[in-house]
Amino acid sequence: MLFGVAVLNGVVLISYISDLQDNGASVADAVRIGCEARLRPVLMTASISILSLIPMVFATGPGSEVQRPLAVVVIGGLLTSTALTLLVLPTLYQWFAPERKEVEL
Repeated sequence: MLFGVAVLNGVVLISYISDLQDNGASVADAVRIGCEARLRPVLMTASISILSLIPMVFATGPGSEVQRPLAVVVIGGLLTSTALTLLVLPTLYQWFAPERKEVEL
C-alpha cells in the first residue's frame, strides 16, 4: 500500500508538470504551477490512507500485536513519502528536466 500511494502521488505530480511543459511553460514555471495545483490531490491521497490506518494503531484485540507495528511503519512511510514527493521530487525534476523547445509544424 505504501509503495503504491507513493508512486501514485509521484506520477500525478510529474505527469501534470510534464503536461504544463508540453503546453509551453518553462521548467521552473511548470514545477511551481504543478506543485501548487497538485498539492491538494497528493495530500488527500496520503491523508486518507493515514486516517484509514489510525484504528489499527489503537487496536487492542487479537492480532493487534502484529497490526500495530505495521500500521505505525506505514503511517511513517506515508508521511515521509508525501514530504519527499512534494519537496524533493520537484527539485530533482527541475535539475534534470531539459528545457523543451517549441516544435513548429
